[in-house]
Amino acid sequence: MSTVGAYLGHNLRQYGILAALVAIIAFFQVLTDGLLLSPNNVASLIQQNAYVMILAVGMVMVIIARHIDLSVGSQVGFIGGVIGLLVVSAGVPWPAAVLAAVALGLLIGCWQGFWVAFVGVPAFIVTLAGMLIFRGLTVVLVQRTVSGLPPGLVAIANGSLPPWLGYLRNFDGVTILIGVLAVAGFIYSRLRARRRSREAGRDVEPVRTLAVRLAVLTVAVGLLTALLAYSAGGTPTVLVIVGVVVLVYSFVMNHTVLGRHVYAVGGNLKAARLSGISTRRVDFLVFVNMGFLAALAAVVTTSRAGAAVSTAGNLYEMDAIAAAYIGGAAVSGGVGRVSGAIIGALIMGVLNMGLSIMAVDSAWQQAIKGLVLLVAVAVDVVGKRRGTA
Repeated sequence: MSTVGAYLGHNLRQYGILAALVAIIAFFQVLTDGLLLSPNNVASLIQQNAYVMILAVGMVMVIIARHIDLSVGSQVGFIGGVIGLLVVSAGVPWPAAVLAAVALGLLIGCWQGFWVAFVGVPAFIVTLAGMLIFRGLTVVLVQRTVSGLPPGLVAIANGSLPPWLGYLRNFDGVTILIGVLAVAGFIYSRLRARRRSREAGRDVEPVRTLAVRLAVLTVAVGLLTALLAYSAGGTPTVLVIVGVVVLVYSFVMNHTVLGRHVYAVGGNLKAARLSGISTRRVDFLVFVNMGFLAALAAVVTTSRAGAAVSTAGNLYEMDAIAAAYIGGAAVSGGVGRVSGAIIGALIMGVLNMGLSIMAVDSAWQQAIKGLVLLVAVAVDVVGKRRGTA
């Protein structure tokens, strides 16, 4: 097989997910008479689904390490309730409340990681118990809606970056600058990674394939930049938060010892133990990290709602799990990417928004998302079966 064929075969799953996202966007763009990709709807899509992207990043790490976390939605509700009560009832400044929420998320992650990593209770049971515990505590804690959050906290998920650079024919200058920097940064990183791989004697992506991929990315980011720049507010603040999360965790999973250990533990547990990897430490850290990202999602969710409610976070764990699996994570562990989880989250978000614009009943929306998840996992299972046949 040629180098091009080998590379495409290795990355076919990721290309397929991306193609599915494009197809779904085109499908709903036609059915909604162009409303899906209107500038303000694109900004709303990001703001409404930021929590899924954040949770999906943590969930894909958990799944790669061969576990699952059913409690993240309940964690979001519980931590969000704590934020609301600290700010409104106790008068704590909202930045301090956010830090307290992060500390609480880390503590919850330590709690669940302890049972999984050091006691040996299966993650399914630990997090199922966590789902019940934290949902019950949320109902006890937030007996009625806690409203009146300060503008600074509400602006995290609802605000946009200030137009420091002014407007160019109604296009926000800050958004345009961010888009240009994003494209330039990605192109530089890909070229640098290719050069390093070639110097190390590893197989590299063919030039033509790389050029096509970079061209497609430039067009996609350019379109998103133009739509956001023309929207009412420009770049949503929460997009910056999600962008930082994606960059940091992509680096962690691809270029750090912890990332390599997570993949090793998920790919072959016995081999990882024999190679000297502390599998308990890895298991513990992925749940601590999940608690941290659940706290961040709680901040975003509470900010978006402008209040703390007892039903916050309901079924968020299903959205995160679905996004991770749709994005290419393997049921058996050891396989998955942060970028894939983000694409999966976008697919879920586009489905939600497209069906909502079409006024499809929420019950049917749940059924359709469930069907999409089933098909995504079935494709993964069948593909592996054929690969081992």
